[in-house]
Amino acid sequence: MLLDNGRRGCSAVLSGRRYRLELDPVQAGLCETFGDICRSVWNTALEQRREYRRRGAWMNYVPQAAELAAAKRDFPWLADAPSHVLQQTLRDLDRACREHGTFRVRWRSKARWSPGFRFPAGNLITVECLGRKWGRAKLPKLGWVRFRWSRPLGGEVRSATVTRQGRHWFISFLVEDGTSSPGQHALPDTAVGVDRGVAVTTSAGDFHDRTYATPGEARRLRRLQQQLARCRRGSNRRSAVVAKINAVTGRVRDRRADFCAQTAHTLATRHAVVALEDLRTSHMTASAAGTVERPGHNVRAKAGLNRAILDKGWHTLELALRNAARTTGTMVVLVDPAYTSQTCNACGRVDPRNRESQAVFACAACGHQDHADVNAAKNILNAAGHAVSGRGDLGVARSVKRQPPATRTRPGPNPRAAHAAAIPVL
Repeated sequence: MLLDNGRRGCSAVLSGRRYRLELDPVQAGLCETFGDICRSVWNTALEQRREYRRRGAWMNYVPQAAELAAAKRDFPWLADAPSHVLQQTLRDLDRACREHGTFRVRWRSKARWSPGFRFPAGNLITVECLGRKWGRAKLPKLGWVRFRWSRPLGGEVRSATVTRQGRHWFISFLVEDGTSSPGQHALPDTAVGVDRGVAVTTSAGDFHDRTYATPGEARRLRRLQQQLARCRRGSNRRSAVVAKINAVTGRVRDRRADFCAQTAHTLATRHAVVALEDLRTSHMTASAAGTVERPGHNVRAKAGLNRAILDKGWHTLELALRNAARTTGTMVVLVDPAYTSQTCNACGRVDPRNRESQAVFACAACGHQDHADVNAAKNILNAAGHAVSGRGDLGVARSVKRQPPATRTRPGPNPRAAHAAAIPVL
């Protein structure tokens, strides 16, 4: 987390430390209870916000926090969770509604959402190292919890987040370790364009790729999915199959996150400016099934493309790159992706025939040939304002390309909004 949104000047950087918890049955049950209460507060507060928006009014954090305190008198089970944990849930909801819109924020389903909650008060958290492999932390209403000491904490704890992934619980500490974001990159005159496709390709001709699932894991996952389709909903057998699927997909997810973190570190360390396409992954992976009145075309092919896009983790790479850029001073620029794969980097001609195949680019006008993804990465760098010629050397003038889209802003709360009614707790 970067305390200052600007990149110029030195700003304090908060770092994350994640450890695996070893909870006893009582503590695990309390964590499940805290997660269920936070989920109920989130869903109820979200419904209240939506009801106010339907009436043309606005609801924010302050009145909802006051009503939450009053609701504890009518619903004592709300007091089972720490107060500041529930308040942090309302703060997270308030931020999500302001950034994405009230009707675009999702419900937290008990079947699809993994329990999680945050302790925002770092002064109430005590962390101790018990030895080479184990540590413990004292959390409100949980007491002392043990965790694997896989790395030093390295700073003062500001907050702690407890989440469940599969059958394991994890704790993430947000620490202030004294590091700051530099005002300037160590290599200020370096820039690179990145094309996110089957492989992560740079304008310098570097390719970064990795297979996340082994062939054996892919076959096992397919068999488990077939078993899941034959299981009755709510049965113990279905729960066992879901747990096995989560074990396989969890390993794949960890490898994807590791690859994105390593690639982002390499790019941010070597370049002061990294240009990416402004990809809308959620729009690109929308279903092509259509409706009953207007059925879609090539639905199975589109479904396979969607799986390939999601498997590569394009958005995860962007998040990892922004995270790595905080400590190196790198600037991440998003550019319009339109026609970057069809434009010749040498002459600037746009023609769908230029791209002969997935890997070969041959300009129909000037005859320039290059790897298709490398050519696209060079166009992305040009669009960011760093001209590069078809031979790879820096150009003398800025290429006339599309500019990055303007920053969209969301209107603030309505000052004439009425006060909220009491929260209808589910």
